[in-house]
Amino acid sequence: MRQINDAHVAVPGLAVVEVAAADDATAFAIQELLAARCAIAPVDRTTREPGEPGVRLRCFLDLRQEPGS
Repeated sequence: MRQINDAHVAVPGLAVVEVAAADDATAFAIQELLAARCAIAPVDRTTREPGEPGVRLRCFLDLRQEPGS
């Protein structure tokens, strides 16, 4: 996955969450749970690392905003 840069977490309330899950369905279910609680920049696909089990998903959260804003 790409690096997390300073802009992703420049102020309090911004966060980057990386989910490691067994499959796509689980990773997207976690993303939905996060989206119900805070504003996120959702992703539409997961990534796979060759030779490693499972999938990864990275989303960006903004705790300063309401979900859906």
